[in-house]
Amino acid sequence: MTDATIAKLHDWLRAHEQELLSDYIKMLQIPSIEGDPEPNAPYGAENRKALDYALELSKQAGMTTTDLEGHLGYAEFGTGKGMFMSLGHLDVVPVGPGWKHEPFGAEIDNGYVYARGTTDDKGPTMASFFAMRAIKECCPELNVRMRQAFGCNEESGFGCVTRYMETEEAPTYGVAPDSGWPCFHAEKGIGNLIVSVPLVTGDFSLVSINGGQRPNIVIDHCEAIVKVAANLKQEIDVKLADSWDRNVSFEWKGDELHITTLGKAAHGANPFGGDSAAIRMFRFLREISPLSTATYFDELFDTSHVGGAGLGITFWDDVSKDLTSNLGIVKTVNGKLELLYNIRYPVTMTGDQLHQRAESHLAKLKSGWSLTVTRDSPPLYFPTDHPLITTIVDVYADETGERLEPGTMGGGTYARAIPNTVSIGTGWEGDGNAHETDERLKVDHLFKMSRIYASLFYRLAKIIEAEA
Repeated sequence: MTDATIAKLHDWLRAHEQELLSDYIKMLQIPSIEGDPEPNAPYGAENRKALDYALELSKQAGMTTTDLEGHLGYAEFGTGKGMFMSLGHLDVVPVGPGWKHEPFGAEIDNGYVYARGTTDDKGPTMASFFAMRAIKECCPELNVRMRQAFGCNEESGFGCVTRYMETEEAPTYGVAPDSGWPCFHAEKGIGNLIVSVPLVTGDFSLVSINGGQRPNIVIDHCEAIVKVAANLKQEIDVKLADSWDRNVSFEWKGDELHITTLGKAAHGANPFGGDSAAIRMFRFLREISPLSTATYFDELFDTSHVGGAGLGITFWDDVSKDLTSNLGIVKTVNGKLELLYNIRYPVTMTGDQLHQRAESHLAKLKSGWSLTVTRDSPPLYFPTDHPLITTIVDVYADETGERLEPGTMGGGTYARAIPNTVSIGTGWEGDGNAHETDERLKVDHLFKMSRIYASLFYRLAKIIEAEA
């Protein structure tokens, strides 16, 4: 890497900042939440629209494009044996209530762009795309193929990268701009566990509980209905009068108590960063329930522990620290409660161990619990002395003057699904957190990311070129 080349890349990006911002805003205004599948649009029409826009920008930049039936598209330029790839995603999680800015308005307020997807992951993806454009224009002699991928199903299944790996080439080195600086060398395993229990019946009958949008979002709204026998109503009223939580509201409709709880959404990898309306509901029901149903509601509340204690799956290791458990969806189905837990487990644990521990623990409970496993994505781990990791750390230090150690996280990125790939940083202090209301990204940070990405991509491409 030469200072002159990096300066040239940075100059090109500074000259195109307003174009980057304009394209970014237009991308944010596409509400690319997963929808019903359509022909050539397996994740819905809006995801298709976002992918079409990305591929059209790529064509205008003189890149060759490939569309994998709407699952994922990529743009490529350059020649050579080796290939560098950056993988971003265009899909976003649902919005939820409480936004002060229009979720898909992409309004600029006091130097920040507000919209769903600003940080996760349209901002980093567009910054990455412009970094690729800079390399294409400034480094025509580079003997490496450069590929920018645009995924459409990162938030709800990774079907896009599964499709990619069925027919396409893994990179020599790859990055997923979707985490923290300088990179995350370890990503916890991700398991979705569906735990079910029959609805409790009798004088205090649980009719329903429903809440949640996605497994990987902390529940911010939950509703329940309890049917109370006449002989218990006075006792329940006394307990209701003593209730203390202002985020719980309730009303009687005949012999039914209708309850609503509110919370705060957050990324499911960081459940303690939010405030679960479902946990609030379970606690409230536990407090007002009669002695005859105490065991049932104790068990229900305990399963929601964010460290997994109530599921019997607590675990910790030196590399990635503690296991976390997020109750992402609770719903009533055919006389049962179904609770979908999104588990982020340490890199030295396996999905089989997770399943076995949960199954063994639930079998000891008294309310008839059962377990289904719906997903297991094994952990990702690179040693800190791996060339991919050391190069990223060095480039970040060169660009910012700050040398940071590679981190570990509970979030899952494309890096876990594509060989030779690691996730890299996306923003800085003041930028909004992924999956939260009023998600935001500072405009200057968008530009800064593009320059760091260009330096990093070029440096990794030169290593690939030397190794070819």
